[in-house]
Order: sequence, then C-alpha cells, then structure tokens
Amino acid sequence: MEHTGGTVKEQDLIYDWNDFDYSINRNEANHPHELWFDDETLRDGLQSPSARNPSIDQKIELIDCMESLGIQKVDLGLPGAGPFHIDHIDSMLSHMNENSYQIRPGCAVRTVVSDIEPLVDLQAKHERKIQASAFLGTSPIRQFAEGWTMEKILSTAEAAVTYAVDNDIPVMFVTEDTTRSKPDEIKEVYTRAIELGADRICICDTCGHVTPNGVKRLMQFIQEEVIPDSGVSRRDIEVNWHGHQDRGLGVANNLAAYEAGADVIHGTALGVGERAGNAPLDQTLVNLSLMGVIKNDLTSLNEYMNKAHEYVDVALPHNYPVFGEDAFETGTGVHASAVIKAMKKGDSWLADRVYSGVPAGDFGLEQVIRIGHMSGRSNVIHWLERNGFEVEDGLVAHLFEVAKSQRRMMSDEEVRKAISDFSDG
Repeated sequence: MEHTGGTVKEQDLIYDWNDFDYSINRNEANHPHELWFDDETLRDGLQSPSARNPSIDQKIELIDCMESLGIQKVDLGLPGAGPFHIDHIDSMLSHMNENSYQIRPGCAVRTVVSDIEPLVDLQAKHERKIQASAFLGTSPIRQFAEGWTMEKILSTAEAAVTYAVDNDIPVMFVTEDTTRSKPDEIKEVYTRAIELGADRICICDTCGHVTPNGVKRLMQFIQEEVIPDSGVSRRDIEVNWHGHQDRGLGVANNLAAYEAGADVIHGTALGVGERAGNAPLDQTLVNLSLMGVIKNDLTSLNEYMNKAHEYVDVALPHNYPVFGEDAFETGTGVHASAVIKAMKKGDSWLADRVYSGVPAGDFGLEQVIRIGHMSGRSNVIHWLERNGFEVEDGLVAHLFEVAKSQRRMMSDEEVRKAISDFSDG
C-alpha cells in the first residue's frame, strides 16, 4: 500500500496479536461445503418478547438484504404456528423463486407430523427444497420438567424424521439445550436421526449456557464420536451451531464453533431473540470477515441492520458495535486529531484504522468527526471544512468556546445555529 512519505506495508503499521501462535486447521475434505450462515431473524428472532412481526413486504425486503449479503440459508418461520404464518412463508418462497435467489429456505418444526405436513405442500408448489428444522429438547432438566423419557424422545424423533424423509423433505435434526445434555443421550438421539436419513444436525445453546471452551469440547464429541459411530463420514453430515446471548457470549461462541469445525453458523440481525436474544449474525459476519475467513461483500450490512431495527422493532443502541450511531464517531481531541491527520494524507485506509479496530468502509460506513466538550480546535476546523464553511480564526474560537460549554456532543444543527449566531453577532 502506498502511503505519504513512501511505501509502507500494512503489516508494518498494525502488529496483530490475534495472529500470534494461532491457526485454524480446517480440512475442507471433511466438510460438505465451506462455511455457511443461517439467518434466524424471521423465526427465532421474532420470538423476542419485544419483537414486532413485520409485514410480508417488509419480510421480503429483509430476504433481499440476506441474498445480497451472500447468506446461504434462512429460516422463514414456524408453519405449525398457523395459517397466517404459512401464508407469509408461501409469499416469501414465491418471491425467492421469481427472483432466482440462491439463499436456501427452511422452516422450524416441532418433531410432529402435523408441523411437517405444510412443508410437503409448499415444496411441491414451489418445486424447491425446504429444510425442516425439527427440534426436540434433550437435556435432563427439560426431560424432568416435561415428564419425558429417552424412549419417548426417540419415538417422537423417529416418527417425525421418518415422515419427512419419506416425503423427500430434507431434515436438520435439532437437539434443544444440547449444551446441557448428557453425552450418551446426545449420541443416542443424533445417531437414530442420522440412521433414519437426517443429513444435517444442529447443536443448540438454547439457554445461552455454554462458554467457548464448552463449544469446542461439544463439537469435538459430535465430530469424533457421534458421527463416526453413526456409520457415516464427517463429510456426509452438515453440522450446524445455534447460539444465544444469555451470558453475552453469542459471538465468541459462534467463532469458537467455526474454529471447532461447524459447517453452518446461525444468528439473527442485531441479536434479536428470546430473553437476551440470539447470537448476533451481523457481528459474527464482521468478525469472520476481519479474520479473513469469509469474503462476502458486507457493504450493505448496515442497510440490513437498519431495516431490521425498523421492521422488527429491535433496539439498535448508539454504542452497538459497527452499526450503532456512535460506532465510528469521535469528538475527543486527541483521537479526532489522529483521524484528521490521516484524512489529510489522503489515505482512507489509514483514517479508517488509526483509531478504530473495525474499518468503517468495509461495511458501507465512514469515520465521523464531531464537536463537543472534549474536542480540540482540529475538530472544529475539520467540521467547518467538511461542511463548506470558511475557516476563520474568530469563528473557530467561538465554536470552540461553545463546544466547551456543552455537556455532550453537538449535533450538526446545533453547530450551524452557533455559526449563525456568530455571523449575526
């Protein structure tokens, strides 16, 4: 990369401790495909107590965003919830077919035949495979609360998986609360599902219990014991990871799942979901992109997050990573001065990184310099230049004085009013 003053290599400017003694040894021959993502916003995300069910037109816009971002799978909803939900799923499938979308549809279903029956009709109508994500709780605490036995769990799974496979519905068998389930019982139920024809399994941290170390241990158990002992090769089974945010570890656990060999990572826009929410898909994509794992064009990810914020009514805090209003704004004098100096070098790469661990431009955003009580004169000068005002010493001094009297950052409107007051005076 060419920088002012000569040729400087990027690695000379940032020493990356993340790469120190670290590597991911992923043998692609052991996996059915490269890393994929499954967007659960329109199903699991909508189970948030605060979520609003978007209109069908809004859901279609969100599907458009997913497709443009290169997300490979989407959960369209829960057909067992009734005709209204089936109509929405039907409309989204029509839109996907009309536009020849590559994103692969799926629906969550309880392990009961009545939930899977609508998929048989929808698959025939749209001539498109629809994954049945059949979920069933397996943890001891769930079994005790429900009064279930392993015999009951196995017979329930057998009936549902058999019906789906017999009707040519691809099955992802989902064990709820996997991260609090016993190894022998996990193995028993997954083995039976695989024997019956399920070629996708999903490991769930339903209650947000697990830590990254637990993710790696569980993934190792699934891949080194469960799948081989089921009589199939690792490459024949798609392993999905589905996490939650109860301990705030959703993104960390998603990254650990990838490192441990997951084929598909689940998540939702802005982490919307039950209780504290699902693992945020947006932050997962950002991190895996910065790690060099994926090459997706994520410049429209900001648009998707803002639409999800509006349509689902999920919170987007000002300090939310990358997509929050404050994520790339600074009013602190020392920080802003460094960014401004980089901008004056005409070096957007440098300006995007000198005081930011995330390059804004990679996600369709930019660094913003604000004026406030902790600002320096360079903030004021930069704001004036950027907004087409003549930089006069008196005006700079006036704005600097006004800014120092504020208790927070000034909005553009407040700065313009201060300029007007100065001119009128």
